Amino acid sequence: MNLRLVWLLRGLAFLPLAVPVASQAAIAVAQPVLALKSLVLDVHGRRHVYQVEVAATPEQQEAGLMFRRTMPAGRGMIFPFVPPRSATFWMENTILPLDIVFILPDNTVGKVVANAKPYSRDFIESFVPVMAVLELNAGEAARIGLRPGDRVEFGGNH
Repeated sequence: MNLRLVWLLRGLAFLPLAVPVASQAAIAVAQPVLALKSLVLDVHGRRHVYQVEVAATPEQQEAGLMFRRTMPAGRGMIFPFVPPRSATFWMENTILPLDIVFILPDNTVGKVVANAKPYSRDFIESFVPVMAVLELNAGEAARIGLRPGDRVEFGGNH
């Protein structure tokens, strides 16, 4: 089989996890700021507090931070999953470079993807079930030294 066709078929297998093309046209503008909650990243005993928008519904999760031009320092967006599941993200229509943090069911950081590239269609995957995904401004994870195993406190889960 042609190598290009193999890669195309591999990509098609993941399409249900991505934003459907028909939905992208409906989104076309940034969603309004969502409800904010406090989230704490405990990095080597140092607590870093953020105000995060909660993308709780499928529609809010689908739109995420797409088309947002700015995000204030100390802010982010969290995508909670109940029950935990494997998660796949991409940066299609996302203007801001982001750090993407996969949070395991035991309230620890499982994986940090630094500086996800705006507009990229590359898949960013957890590969394991996660309870949430946190998006921060690019460079924030490095600034605070965030790495796998660090604790996350959100919504009374500590």
